Amino acid sequence: MSDARIAKRYARPILELAIEQNQLEKVKADMEMLADLCKNNRDLLNLLKSPIIPHLRKATALNAVFKGKVTDMTLIAIDMIARKSREGVLPEIANQFIEMYNEKMGYQQASVTTTFALDAGLKKAFEGVVEEITNKKAVLTEKIDAELIGGFTLRLGDRQIDESVSGMLKELKIKFTNDK
Repeated sequence: MSDARIAKRYARPILELAIEQNQLEKVKADMEMLADLCKNNRDLLNLLKSPIIPHLRKATALNAVFKGKVTDMTLIAIDMIARKSREGVLPEIANQFIEMYNEKMGYQQASVTTTFALDAGLKKAFEGVVEEITNKKAVLTEKIDAELIGGFTLRLGDRQIDESVSGMLKELKIKFTNDK
């Protein structure tokens, strides 16, 4: 079974239980912290994916890392996932939970990449574009990439709007090579 399917199977009941226990916002914050920690901490990711370290030892390590930093419900979920030998999928479970949360709350995750930091007016304009396209409230993340030369790229899930100079140059290159 693929990691994405496994992640959905674990994230859905965590979301439903969080709603039932009126802890949705707290658990979402926990999952964001977990996803961010897995993304930025290579040692933790190596621990989770290691085939050498026994699952119960991983569960103990995860309990030590997260105890007091996350809600009891999240800690129990992490422990249960580790004891079921699925700790390697924890980052995907956290990301899937966040996606399900956004879907439930009517939010659309979007990423805008520019050559400079956005000011409040431009950020508001990009949020407006996302809301117009998706009819959902935008949750916008910004990235800076000097290789774009100018313009922007806007990613909405699996769709991308590329209005960058580098993207236009690539299109021209393809057009000129096909015209020969």
